[in-house]
Amino acid sequence: MNRLILTPLLTMLFVTGINAQTSSGFGFKGGLNYNANGKYFESISENAKNPDRNIGYHLGIFGKIGSKVYFKPELVYTSTKSDYDNDTFKMEKIDAPLLVGVKVLGAVSVFGGPAFQYILDTEYDGISINDIENDFTLGLNFGIGLNFKRMGLDLRYERGFSDNEAKFFLNNISSNPDRLDTRPDQLILSLSFIL
Repeated sequence: MNRLILTPLLTMLFVTGINAQTSSGFGFKGGLNYNANGKYFESISENAKNPDRNIGYHLGIFGKIGSKVYFKPELVYTSTKSDYDNDTFKMEKIDAPLLVGVKVLGAVSVFGGPAFQYILDTEYDGISINDIENDFTLGLNFGIGLNFKRMGLDLRYERGFSDNEAKFFLNNISSNPDRLDTRPDQLILSLSFIL
Protein backbone atom coordinates (compact mmCIF):
# COMPACT_ATOMS: atom_id res chain seq x y z
CA MET A 1 0.00 0.00 0.00
CA ASN A 2 2.88 2.38 0.83
CA ARG A 3 4.44 1.60 -2.54
CA LEU A 4 1.20 2.52 -4.35
CA ILE A 5 1.22 5.92 -2.66
CA LEU A 6 4.99 6.50 -2.67
CA THR A 7 5.62 5.64 -6.37
CA PRO A 8 3.18 8.23 -7.86
CA LEU A 9 4.35 10.81 -5.30
CA LEU A 10 8.03 10.31 -6.20
CA THR A 11 7.17 10.33 -9.92
CA MET A 12 5.28 13.60 -9.52
CA LEU A 13 8.19 15.15 -7.59
CA PHE A 14 10.65 13.95 -10.24
CA VAL A 15 8.58 15.40 -13.13
CA THR A 16 8.06 18.66 -11.21
CA GLY A 17 11.82 18.83 -10.60
CA ILE A 18 12.56 18.32 -14.30
CA ASN A 19 10.05 21.00 -15.29
CA ALA A 20 11.52 23.41 -12.73
CA GLN A 21 15.01 22.79 -14.11
CA THR A 22 13.93 23.34 -17.72
CA SER A 23 11.92 26.51 -17.08
CA SER A 24 15.02 28.37 -15.88
CA GLY A 25 18.60 27.84 -16.84
CA PHE A 26 21.49 28.53 -19.17
CA GLY A 27 21.82 27.33 -22.75
CA PHE A 28 22.97 27.65 -26.34
CA LYS A 29 21.13 28.87 -29.41
CA GLY A 30 21.64 29.22 -33.13
CA GLY A 31 19.71 29.79 -36.31
CA LEU A 32 19.10 31.83 -39.43
CA ASN A 33 18.58 35.55 -40.03
CA TYR A 34 16.74 37.03 -43.01
CA ASN A 35 17.66 40.69 -43.62
CA ALA A 36 15.71 43.34 -45.49
CA ASN A 37 16.98 45.99 -47.86
CA GLY A 38 14.89 49.14 -47.62
CA LYS A 39 11.26 48.54 -46.68
CA TYR A 40 10.93 45.05 -45.23
CA PHE A 41 7.83 43.71 -46.94
CA GLU A 42 8.78 45.18 -50.33
CA SER A 43 12.18 43.52 -49.92
CA ILE A 44 10.57 40.12 -49.25
CA SER A 45 8.55 40.24 -52.47
CA GLU A 46 11.64 41.21 -54.52
CA ASN A 47 13.81 38.55 -52.88
CA ALA A 48 11.32 35.75 -53.62
CA LYS A 49 13.22 35.24 -56.89
CA ASN A 50 16.55 34.73 -55.02
CA PRO A 51 15.59 33.54 -51.53
CA ASP A 52 19.17 32.88 -50.33
CA ARG A 53 20.57 36.33 -51.08
CA ASN A 54 19.87 37.92 -47.66
CA ILE A 55 20.37 34.94 -45.38
CA GLY A 56 22.74 35.07 -42.40
CA TYR A 57 23.26 33.03 -39.25
CA HIS A 58 23.72 33.46 -35.51
CA LEU A 59 25.21 31.47 -32.60
CA GLY A 60 25.08 32.37 -28.95
CA ILE A 61 24.27 31.77 -25.32
CA PHE A 62 21.30 32.75 -23.18
CA GLY A 63 19.93 32.61 -19.68
CA LYS A 64 16.30 32.11 -18.74
CA ILE A 65 14.79 33.01 -15.37
CA GLY A 66 11.18 32.10 -14.59
CA SER A 67 8.53 29.90 -16.16
CA LYS A 68 5.08 31.51 -16.70
CA VAL A 69 6.65 34.98 -16.95
CA TYR A 70 10.36 34.90 -17.74
CA PHE A 71 13.41 37.07 -18.38
CA LYS A 72 15.77 35.89 -21.11
CA PRO A 73 19.03 37.79 -21.71
CA GLU A 74 21.04 36.64 -24.74
CA LEU A 75 24.54 37.22 -26.10
CA VAL A 76 24.75 36.29 -29.78
CA TYR A 77 27.35 36.46 -32.57
CA THR A 78 25.55 37.28 -35.84
CA SER A 79 26.84 37.23 -39.42
CA THR A 80 24.54 38.82 -41.99
CA LYS A 81 24.62 39.29 -45.74
CA SER A 82 22.52 41.61 -47.90
CA ASP A 83 22.61 42.27 -51.62
CA TYR A 84 22.57 45.91 -52.77
CA ASP A 85 22.78 46.74 -56.48
CA ASN A 86 24.31 43.35 -57.38
CA ASP A 87 27.01 43.65 -54.68
CA THR A 88 27.07 42.01 -51.26
CA PHE A 89 27.17 43.82 -47.92
CA LYS A 90 28.48 41.58 -45.10
CA MET A 91 28.38 42.41 -41.42
CA GLU A 92 29.54 40.68 -38.24
CA LYS A 93 28.10 41.87 -34.94
CA ILE A 94 27.34 41.03 -31.35
CA ASP A 95 23.66 41.22 -30.40
CA ALA A 96 22.41 41.37 -26.80
CA PRO A 97 18.60 41.14 -26.59
CA LEU A 98 17.02 41.50 -23.13
CA LEU A 99 13.68 39.76 -23.54
CA VAL A 100 10.63 39.41 -21.29
CA GLY A 101 8.23 36.61 -22.19
CA VAL A 102 4.88 35.22 -21.11
CA LYS A 103 3.55 31.68 -21.61
CA VAL A 104 0.17 32.09 -23.25
CA LEU A 105 -0.97 28.56 -24.08
CA GLY A 106 0.81 25.32 -23.22
CA ALA A 107 4.23 25.41 -24.90
CA VAL A 108 3.54 28.72 -26.69
CA SER A 109 4.97 32.00 -25.40
CA VAL A 110 5.24 35.56 -26.69
CA PHE A 111 8.18 37.82 -25.90
CA GLY A 112 9.74 41.18 -26.60
CA GLY A 113 12.38 43.61 -25.44
CA PRO A 114 15.29 45.84 -26.36
CA ALA A 115 18.14 44.48 -28.49
CA PHE A 116 21.59 46.04 -28.27
CA GLN A 117 23.94 45.68 -31.25
CA TYR A 118 27.70 46.19 -31.50
CA ILE A 119 29.21 46.02 -35.01
CA LEU A 120 32.47 44.05 -35.22
CA ASP A 121 33.19 44.25 -38.97
CA THR A 122 31.54 45.35 -42.23
CA GLU A 123 32.45 44.79 -45.86
CA TYR A 124 30.81 45.86 -49.13
CA ASP A 125 31.99 44.39 -52.44
CA GLY A 126 35.38 43.55 -50.93
CA ILE A 127 35.81 47.02 -49.37
CA SER A 128 36.08 47.22 -45.57
CA ILE A 129 33.77 49.96 -44.28
CA ASN A 130 35.06 51.87 -41.26
CA ASP A 131 32.92 55.02 -41.39
CA ILE A 132 29.80 53.75 -39.61
CA GLU A 133 27.65 56.34 -37.88
CA ASN A 134 27.40 54.30 -34.64
CA ASP A 135 29.08 50.97 -33.82
CA PHE A 136 26.62 50.57 -30.93
CA THR A 137 22.84 50.80 -31.58
CA LEU A 138 19.54 49.90 -29.94
CA GLY A 139 16.61 48.06 -31.50
CA LEU A 140 13.57 45.98 -30.62
CA ASN A 141 12.91 42.22 -30.78
CA PHE A 142 9.47 40.65 -30.48
CA GLY A 143 8.15 37.26 -31.43
CA ILE A 144 6.62 33.91 -30.59
CA GLY A 145 8.27 30.80 -29.17
CA LEU A 146 7.57 27.09 -28.66
CA ASN A 147 9.24 25.39 -25.70
CA PHE A 148 9.42 21.62 -25.26
CA LYS A 149 11.26 20.73 -22.04
CA ARG A 150 14.89 21.71 -22.83
CA MET A 151 14.38 22.56 -26.53
CA GLY A 152 12.95 25.80 -27.85
CA LEU A 153 12.09 27.24 -31.24
CA ASP A 154 11.33 30.91 -31.77
CA LEU A 155 10.59 33.28 -34.61
CA ARG A 156 11.14 36.97 -34.03
CA TYR A 157 11.15 40.27 -35.84
CA GLU A 158 13.93 42.77 -35.18
CA ARG A 159 14.02 46.43 -36.10
CA GLY A 160 16.29 49.28 -35.15
CA PHE A 161 15.00 52.40 -33.45
CA SER A 162 16.93 54.52 -35.97
CA ASP A 163 18.88 54.07 -39.19
CA ASN A 164 22.61 53.54 -38.75
CA GLU A 165 24.29 54.50 -41.99
CA ALA A 166 27.71 53.49 -43.20
CA LYS A 167 29.25 55.95 -45.67
CA PHE A 168 31.90 54.96 -48.21
CA PHE A 169 33.32 55.93 -51.59
CA LEU A 170 33.47 53.38 -54.41
CA ASN A 171 36.62 53.71 -56.52
CA ASN A 172 37.21 57.21 -55.05
CA ILE A 173 35.51 58.66 -58.15
CA SER A 174 32.49 60.40 -56.64
CA SER A 175 32.45 63.28 -54.18
CA ASN A 176 29.10 62.00 -52.82
CA PRO A 177 29.50 58.91 -50.63
CA ASP A 178 27.32 55.82 -51.02
CA ARG A 179 25.28 54.83 -47.95
CA LEU A 180 24.13 51.51 -46.42
CA ASP A 181 21.93 50.95 -43.38
CA THR A 182 23.74 48.70 -40.87
CA ARG A 183 20.59 48.19 -38.79
CA PRO A 184 18.22 46.49 -41.29
CA ASP A 185 14.94 44.87 -40.27
CA GLN A 186 15.28 41.11 -39.80
CA LEU A 187 13.29 37.92 -39.32
CA ILE A 188 15.21 35.61 -37.00
CA LEU A 189 14.56 31.87 -36.58
CA SER A 190 16.33 30.24 -33.62
CA LEU A 191 16.67 26.79 -32.10
CA SER A 192 17.73 26.77 -28.43
CA PHE A 193 18.74 24.16 -25.87
CA ILE A 194 18.83 24.60 -22.08
CA LEU A 195 21.62 22.64 -20.38
